[in-house]
Amino acid sequence: MRYILLLGGNLGDVASTMNDAISHIAAVCSVVKRSSIFESEPWGFNAVERFKNMAVEIETDMEPISLLNELQRIERLMGRKHKTVNRQYQSRTIDIDILLCDSRVVDTERLTIPHKLMHLRRFALEPVAEYWADWQHQVLNKSVGELLQLLE
Repeated sequence: MRYILLLGGNLGDVASTMNDAISHIAAVCSVVKRSSIFESEPWGFNAVERFKNMAVEIETDMEPISLLNELQRIERLMGRKHKTVNRQYQSRTIDIDILLCDSRVVDTERLTIPHKLMHLRRFALEPVAEYWADWQHQVLNKSVGELLQLLE
């Protein structure tokens, strides 16, 4: 299966941390391509540090929930704490999200694919649109490029 992941963070040497995360991912999946690094303001909370984000295409035989478990293990290995405190987003060293998976739709308590907020987040759409602008959002029936244009 082909997946598009979004890596990001805003604490420490984020570019180096993302490269380390990709090395960990490459130990269990085939990393096909990665986007450039895009900078953005924090989304959903206030922070001094800007975020850096990158999209990564991988191929693996792992089912979505198994991949989620593996990515969360990598995040913890790299020092990741909770995404939110008291339901408020926090600054972080690394965040790895599954955005898309082939033409699949997953809707469980732990995982939603396509990512349920990606169409509202420029910081997610811009890195994906760099190489995968034609990838279709299976729920909204629009390409990533079209979703990015709708934000503009």
